[in-house]
Formats: sequence, structure tokens, C-alpha cells
Amino acid sequence: MLVKELGTVGYGEAFALQENLTVQVQENIVRETLLLLEHPLVYTMGRSGSDANILDPSVEVIRINRGGDITCHGPGQLVGYPIINLGRRGKDLRRHLRFLEEILILTSADFGVPAYRVEGRTGIWTDSGKLASIGVGVRHWVTMHGFALNVNNDLAAFSRINPCGISSCPIASMESLRGCQVPLQKVSKRIAERFAGMLEEWMPQLKPEQNISSAENLLIAGKGNQ
Repeated sequence: MLVKELGTVGYGEAFALQENLTVQVQENIVRETLLLLEHPLVYTMGRSGSDANILDPSVEVIRINRGGDITCHGPGQLVGYPIINLGRRGKDLRRHLRFLEEILILTSADFGVPAYRVEGRTGIWTDSGKLASIGVGVRHWVTMHGFALNVNNDLAAFSRINPCGISSCPIASMESLRGCQVPLQKVSKRIAERFAGMLEEWMPQLKPEQNISSAENLLIAGKGNQ
């Protein structure tokens, strides 16, 4: 898997990059790719979203093709967009979601933050509130969108919405739970390591990638380092 740590990227630019990569991965032009980045403040709403969950009428929302309801992204939050070909990995979307949760639970524990799943909900939680949201889109069995892990971000931004469509949903961050900032770059690198170490265990390739061209370096040129 190719990993790109991109720094801060506007939402529209990141979405366009994902759309490009889903086609290239599906056509076996580039390897499966994990994008790790931050966004400027932005609110997005998935396919099952409701305007009733926008509490502040001044909030501008980008409507997108992922699962889930409304959420918030901003500086200090680590966003991950895995572009994975589930067509080569058993076509099991639910297992993909559980895989993302497991990555986030283990990574949070690495930084002294215990987190867990909640039955019937997607994402990861702590005793103080939701720590990470997950929403995925699939096109021709290639995934896009992914997860948002609250590391050092401003949680007040969530007060303008019902996060994930849940009324009065408490939101936590690694910083709020530890009482100090957590180095976001270290969290990013740990997630990249866990992806590399766990992907084949959770979702082994049934059809290996073949004939990957040098085009993958051009597609993400200037967007970070492997």
C-alpha cells in the first residue's frame, strides 16, 4: 500500500484526488493508497444525512457520497482516506469498517487513550464521548472517504451540529482526554504502520495487484512522501 501524508489540504482538492485514485486503483494503474491529512474547518454530510442535524443555520455543508450523517473536520483532526480495492479483498464492506475501527482503537491505545466500539454504531468511542467518526463510499468495489480521528482539534465546532446525526452527542479528542496535546504527525505515522501491518491479516488479497505503472508517482506528485 502507498501511504501519502499530505499535511493540510482543502476538502475539494482532497475529494478530487480521491475520485482520481479510485479510478486508477480500480484499473490497476496505481497501488491501493492511504491518504493522511488535515482539513481546514469544513462540515460534510453523507447520504443518510438530515438537515435537522444542522443546529446553526449559518453552517455551510458539503454533501458527499459517503455513508453516515453530518460531521465536522478541522485543524488538529487526523483524516484518513483509504483507497482500497475490496473487489480483490472479498467484497466485505462491513469487515472494512470494522478494520478501520480496529486500527483507530489500537492507535488510540498506543497514545494512552482507551477507546472501544459501540454496538449498532460506526466509529470509536470513549467514556467521555465519540473519538472518531467513520464514513465510507464505494465505487466499483473501490473505497473512498474513511475516518476522522479527533487528536488536537477544537471540539466547539461540533456544537453547531448533531454529530453523526446523534442529538447531544458528546465529542472527545485525544488532547481533551490526556490533558495535553498529542503530536499529530506521530499519530499519523502510527496509523500508517498499523495499516501496513494489519491490512493483509484482516482483508487478504485474493487477486494481487499487477502491472502497476510509474503513473502513481505522477498522480500524487507534490502531495507528500511515501
